[in-house]
Amino acid sequence: MENTVEAIATNNLLLIFAAIAITGIVLGKLSEIIKLPDVILYLLAGIIIGPSLLNLISVQAFPIENNLILTFGSAFILFEGGKEINLRVLNKVKISVGMLATVGVVISALTVGLVSSKVFGLPILTALLLGSVIASTDPAALIPVFKQVTIKDKIKQTVVSESAFNDAVGAILVSTLLAVVTSGEFSAMESIKELVISTAVGISTGIIVGYILTALVSDKRVGIFHSYAPIMSVLKVALAYEIATMLHGSGYMAVFIAGLISGNKKLFGLWIPEIDFNSDHCFSENIGSLARMAIFVVLGTQVNLEALAKYWAPSLLIVIVLMFIARPLVILVSTLFDKNAKWTFKEKLFMMWVRETGVIPAALSGIIVSMKVPGYEIISSVVFMTILITLIVQASTTKFVAKKLGVLEEEEENKAEVLNIIA
Repeated sequence: MENTVEAIATNNLLLIFAAIAITGIVLGKLSEIIKLPDVILYLLAGIIIGPSLLNLISVQAFPIENNLILTFGSAFILFEGGKEINLRVLNKVKISVGMLATVGVVISALTVGLVSSKVFGLPILTALLLGSVIASTDPAALIPVFKQVTIKDKIKQTVVSESAFNDAVGAILVSTLLAVVTSGEFSAMESIKELVISTAVGISTGIIVGYILTALVSDKRVGIFHSYAPIMSVLKVALAYEIATMLHGSGYMAVFIAGLISGNKKLFGLWIPEIDFNSDHCFSENIGSLARMAIFVVLGTQVNLEALAKYWAPSLLIVIVLMFIARPLVILVSTLFDKNAKWTFKEKLFMMWVRETGVIPAALSGIIVSMKVPGYEIISSVVFMTILITLIVQASTTKFVAKKLGVLEEEEENKAEVLNIIA
């Protein structure tokens, strides 16, 4: 093949895709056998095949491919996260979710940012950028956990909804701070104004794109493309993200809202034939799995082992602050005013423990590394440590903690059966 820039880029993208797919499939199966979250193995594999060790693939040398993988991957996962939310259940805990996804993200970002500024000696804006990157939780990590552990539906929907919403909010906050850090100009009112406009445009775009494209694959008269439902899912992500971005809105919020509309289509009077729904569901799950593989392997290739060795101790301290100071504070503040949800102390304790960090922070960290933003090595090290520890420690102990706190759904069913027998 002709040795042009385009040819080299194409070959490199195909090589990266092949390496990610093979690595992901093998390690995905291995994770099932050893009962360890697959993303941890993807991260470690990325380190091994990346420049730090074997140097088989180097994504950093091709920033276009790097950004394509991270941007589309994170957008598609946010879209899938939106589809997982049940608006009927969400309505019962909407105050808690709204607080968790907004005020909660800000509290986490501020707490981690202030501590990071002192620990690493970072400028306050860079420290807040770091805090914002790891402020959100991860639907891609939480949803598989809740498929294995049957938690009370109220808690499950709250935590999953929080993770999907705060991913979008966290991404917007990071984008805003990134623009400030790279430009060197900061105006509080201007930043807040841009944040509000970005969010509003993202929501509006997501609603319009989500509804129109879902209607086109529905049983309505306009649903002339229902046999192309899987392709429409990819189109929703691409169009929602691009249109919102062109209108200076949040592409991440747009794809999330488009997913929300798609997942709750019956509430909007739309219905998709079962065969097309099943086809779309299988296709989307596979694309989502590939996106998770890609993001974490790419993040692994970007880990600088020298920087990690240098910053591991302060990075560990930041993770401890996030888990045991920021998260409990977020839950206490966010549930304080929601009297309708009637949260028990044990339910709050469980939500304090469940806050895995994953895909979106990984993708945002990857983008920051590729842009060589000042302090990127520290940010990358902290993000890597946060993902590793929260997934190993928290994800693997979810069932144990849920059982100890009595928030497993099956326990509720058993109690009901006992009461019926007594009655």
